Amino acid sequence: MIYETIDQESILKLMDIFYDKIRKNEKLGPIFNNAIGTDNQSWQEHKKKIGNFWMGMLLGEGNYTGQPLKAHLELPPFPKDFFEIWLELFNESLKSIYKDDITNIILQRAQMIARHFQNMLYQS
Repeated sequence: MIYETIDQESILKLMDIFYDKIRKNEKLGPIFNNAIGTDNQSWQEHKKKIGNFWMGMLLGEGNYTGQPLKAHLELPPFPKDFFEIWLELFNESLKSIYKDDITNIILQRAQMIARHFQNMLYQS
């Protein structure tokens, strides 16, 4: 189903598709599995939490209470170019459920977040 608007249902669908790709990715999967765990319950909780983050970013609603930058700062070091893989998988996921104009809006936000995280994680 291709969504023509951003709503809670589509964001939750995005989380399912995106994190399925992440878990299967040979480079990102191990990082996420080490941080989140490998059981389905932990992943469901993570998807719900990050879905709430995106609901706040995109809809001005949701109850996200985490500190995403802090969570990334606490991870073991990983290569900067992994952010490109993350963005690729996110873009693929977006394209599978949203029209192009919505995909572009959400992807721009994700790119902005990725740049900020990269600046903070890889200060030189």
